[in-house]
Amino acid sequence: MSSLSGAFTTKPPLFVNQQKYHKSLISMAPEDAAATLAGEKKSGAAVDVKDVYLFSEGNKSMREILGGKGANLAEMSNIGLPVPPGFIISTKVCNDFLERNELPANLERKYIEALRTVESQIGRNFADTRALPLLLSVRSGAVASMPGMMDTVLNLGLSDAVVENLIRLTDNPRWVYDTQRRFIHMFSDVVMGIDGELFEKALTDLKAERGAKVDLDLDTEGMKELVKRYKEINPNVPDDPYTQLKLSIKAVFASWNNPRAVRYRAYNRIANDSGTAVNVQAMVFGNLNNNCGTGVGFTRNPATGENVFFGEFLINAQGEDVVAGIRTPESLNAIREKWPKIYDELFQIRDQLEKHYKNMQDIEFTIENGKLYMLQTRDGKRTAKGSVKMAIDMVGEGLISREEALLRISPEKMDFFLHPSIDPKAAKTVIATGLPASPGAATGIIVFSPEDAELTAKDGTSVILVRRDTTPEDIHGMKAAQGILTQLGGMTSHAAVVARGMGVVCVSGCEKVTVDVKNEILECDGQFLRRGDVLTLDGTSGEVLLGDVDKIKIGGQQDEDFQTLLNWADSYRVLNVKANADTPEDAQTARLLGAEGIGLCRTEHMFFNDIERINTMRKMVLAETQEKRELLLNDLSAYQKEDMKAIFLAMSGLPVTIRLLDPPLHEFLPKDDDTCEMIGELDVIKKRCEELEEVNPMMGFRGCRLSVVYPEITRMQVTAAISAACEVVKEGSASPEIEIMIPLVSTSKEIEFITPMIKDTITDVLSEYQLPDKSIPYKIGTMIELPRACVRADAIAKAGIDFMSFGTNDLTQSTWGFSRDDMGHFVPSYIEKGVLNSDPFVTLDRAGVGSFIRMAQEKALSVSPYLELGVCGEHGGDPESVRFFHEAGLDYVSCSPYRVPIARIAAGQAVIRQKERMPKLP
Repeated sequence: MSSLSGAFTTKPPLFVNQQKYHKSLISMAPEDAAATLAGEKKSGAAVDVKDVYLFSEGNKSMREILGGKGANLAEMSNIGLPVPPGFIISTKVCNDFLERNELPANLERKYIEALRTVESQIGRNFADTRALPLLLSVRSGAVASMPGMMDTVLNLGLSDAVVENLIRLTDNPRWVYDTQRRFIHMFSDVVMGIDGELFEKALTDLKAERGAKVDLDLDTEGMKELVKRYKEINPNVPDDPYTQLKLSIKAVFASWNNPRAVRYRAYNRIANDSGTAVNVQAMVFGNLNNNCGTGVGFTRNPATGENVFFGEFLINAQGEDVVAGIRTPESLNAIREKWPKIYDELFQIRDQLEKHYKNMQDIEFTIENGKLYMLQTRDGKRTAKGSVKMAIDMVGEGLISREEALLRISPEKMDFFLHPSIDPKAAKTVIATGLPASPGAATGIIVFSPEDAELTAKDGTSVILVRRDTTPEDIHGMKAAQGILTQLGGMTSHAAVVARGMGVVCVSGCEKVTVDVKNEILECDGQFLRRGDVLTLDGTSGEVLLGDVDKIKIGGQQDEDFQTLLNWADSYRVLNVKANADTPEDAQTARLLGAEGIGLCRTEHMFFNDIERINTMRKMVLAETQEKRELLLNDLSAYQKEDMKAIFLAMSGLPVTIRLLDPPLHEFLPKDDDTCEMIGELDVIKKRCEELEEVNPMMGFRGCRLSVVYPEITRMQVTAAISAACEVVKEGSASPEIEIMIPLVSTSKEIEFITPMIKDTITDVLSEYQLPDKSIPYKIGTMIELPRACVRADAIAKAGIDFMSFGTNDLTQSTWGFSRDDMGHFVPSYIEKGVLNSDPFVTLDRAGVGSFIRMAQEKALSVSPYLELGVCGEHGGDPESVRFFHEAGLDYVSCSPYRVPIARIAAGQAVIRQKERMPKLP
């Protein structure tokens, strides 16, 4: 077995040898490993990688070169497991092929040379028409596991002459014809692009004609007839085995860019340039006779995490039969009953692989005439519940460390513990798929207006609010609904952000559906659903399901393993994790889930809870004089004081960041005549609305601009917050810590204008309550949401603030020039076509938005070294973004309450990854 030291020509890093370095790439996220290698190439470091490797030349640390499947086949071979011999064409060749649409000129010579070695190892020759021939499988194998996304060709090497020879030598014509028809079907589909359904139909028709229920019921003549029909569908399958091999290698490389693979990489953030290897391996046959079979297994139960051998097996079948569901498989106990010695060998290999890889393994195996062969091992996919239990148990077993256990966890999957989920065993009918904006599962009757949602839900009826999009005015209906479905919008649209904050299931940007609110019709592919019809939303997958679908509910607080994992993450993390919470209920939920304060309280949301509050707010916005405005502000102040007292009680002893009014006043304007008449005279109100209408409200009269033009609004909000704090202090019911945040700042002059007003108001309120000046601890800070604010962060910091919080939703919007509510029309296409690697509103754009954050941080700390820096956008709950914020040295992140546990885990992982990061090649 050769080591990686022969695979590189550059000198090793100063502190580690090449093999350790390569292992460090494996421990990274795929995109980081790819970026590391890309950085080396750009810096001129040459990586000498061969085009073709025998299994004996590889090992598990070489997955960047050999792909995951190839590296593990090589590793299993080298630790003495029964693996059919083969060779691997490296990922480097894939990238060369995709760039030029042709294999390298000398590649065929190299892989034929490797094939000769395989022939000598197995004692059979490829394309042999006189002795027992070698047949091959040609499989993909990417660096990161992409199960089922790319293509495979099995049983390769069957010419007509080889078929006749096999029949003569084996005296098993049924098996030979079965193998031949499988090859024709697969080669035609994968390599030649002929619709596989044509072959499925031919098989179904023949079984119907001959009264066969399953494939095994077809006798020799039936299989021979099937081969004949398959050849009629495609008479152009090349008869030369070497041509078959070359074309199959090309097809597997080309499958890297098939639509499902591209989408899968986008969904799972896998680098587009890492490529796939091609694994060429001697075939073994589970479909020879009833002394053969094939199966898949997991070294632990992937659903529950229990330490039990789990899997399925089929007698007289090939591997794809298990996956395809052609026949109902048996449990692995069937092997124990039929072939106890083989089962014991398989069980021993199960233990050996798990101890060797220190992870739960997903294995594939074939039994050929009583001999066991291992065809694959890889880290097994698992449920959220399974991943947590396995991680905790393996630490207890001494198999892995706590740090390794934490890195095994996918933080995004932990939503499972916080929301009801669709039962994996449930039957379901998917009618559309949108963006998984807010996780969990919810069922209810369809309603089309927030008023209907609120009214219908009063008697306990579960409702699904269906809208083209949502606005702040819809919040009462959103709060009443079990789930929200929108035709438009992205992952950080209003519906998505608010739903996550409230813990309401949401599928947004579901552009396959058409929502007709006026006529109360939801149309999807010619199917029409109306008010009262039942829908289920899966906010974790984005699926829209017809009718009521069974669910399961896991309580995160009651799951001992999950709580242990969170405690481990807390013991490592440096970042504080706060919550975005706008109501007392949100605050209570956030604290229960481990939030260390509120990093963003959007005070405008307090006005949407009932009709009296929103109409008072509308009257204030429409007021034509300061006197009228201040009169209405007194009422609004009472509402805000009431809510803030409850929030301070829920967060006693923890900081609460209160953002001054931020959204455009335009958003509060009444939208219909009925609402206008509730406020005043119809014509007068409509005229005033027209005067206040804005062309581009998100860039208009909002944020700190309101404080400058209408300072009485700011004084009202500060008065409400400090009054609430004074009252809970005097009552002895809470210890409030207040942080007042000035939004949408672009110049230090705005801070200099607004800060004295805030301080004067605080002094006045404390005097009114007869409390000393420092009796209520408070800070004043700003929300950085604009590129100019980042560029001028030093001047803004110097203006006398205590903290800066990056509002990454608006900072992303203003940096990219993307409307977060309209980006659903084009960003998915950008991702699918490789223009973007991920949605910048979901995962922070490090190169653009991240550069602005680092610039602002450097400038601000240069003049105010102890300034607190944090994040309060939705990126605060995205694991990859949390990793960036940790590496950037920020103090905290703030996210939706139900993302707090996810951020806690991600923050712990970020510390471990930073500590374990290996030096790059010089």
